[in-house]
Amino acid sequence: MFKNKVTFLFLFFLGFWLNANCQLIDSTKIKVNWTNLADGIDYCETDAPFKSIVNDSKLSILKISPKKVDFLLLSATEFDSVSRTAPEWADSFDLNIVINAGMYNLSKALLSKGYLQNYSHKNNPTVHPSYNTVIAFNPIDSLDPNFDIIDLTCDNWPSIKSDYNCYAQGMRMIDCNGSALGWNKRNQSCSMLVCSIDEAGNIYFIFTRSPYTHNDMIKFLLSFPFTIKETIYMEGGPETSFYIHIGDKKIEKMGSYVSTTYANDDNTVFWKLPNVIGMKVKK
Repeated sequence: MFKNKVTFLFLFFLGFWLNANCQLIDSTKIKVNWTNLADGIDYCETDAPFKSIVNDSKLSILKISPKKVDFLLLSATEFDSVSRTAPEWADSFDLNIVINAGMYNLSKALLSKGYLQNYSHKNNPTVHPSYNTVIAFNPIDSLDPNFDIIDLTCDNWPSIKSDYNCYAQGMRMIDCNGSALGWNKRNQSCSMLVCSIDEAGNIYFIFTRSPYTHNDMIKFLLSFPFTIKETIYMEGGPETSFYIHIGDKKIEKMGSYVSTTYANDDNTVFWKLPNVIGMKVKK
């Protein structure tokens, strides 16, 4: 009988402890309240879990059902060799959403740092050896997802490089198993834009003007009340562009701060970009 009492008390307190800790875990989830912009497109601004050193410490999140938009990969090298700001790309090509198509080479300003392909045009035909993620969209086979983030350590590049018409390569933040990547070599803080997908295939573009480290952002992503499957880093610092114009709703956000090279919050304009990913809302 004593042994049963001990067992009962142990299970009671174990249940109490688990319940308390589950509540603690739930309470650390980032609050997300969506505002609908169009069919399959939702937007939210929410507080980051802790304050940054500058600006408003907000996370701006755009959620997109990939079947509700048409995707375009636009490069200055395919047209007139003229870089444009996000609003200028939107105006020139009748786009509702414009974001960075990955980082570009400052010494060769029109070229992406990673592999970048739009159908037959290759802005950069070389796969970066340490950028282990690619965004892929506009599939050749209609049965493939309209948009995907592919982990090159999980999928073999030669076997998938012909599956899509458009690719943009970047650095991994969350891998194909939903696990965080440690960014020990990049312990800088910056404004940034990242792209994620969830288990249902929804796309998330997450922007912060306030600087955080990449490891901070990864922790934020894993604290969302939905399960992130994979994440790719798109851009950081003043080049970071996040532009939405749907109906009468316009959202224009640009980055600024980079702790090692541009440690200020003074940028007030969109920088000209050589390569962007654009989206048009389907009618």
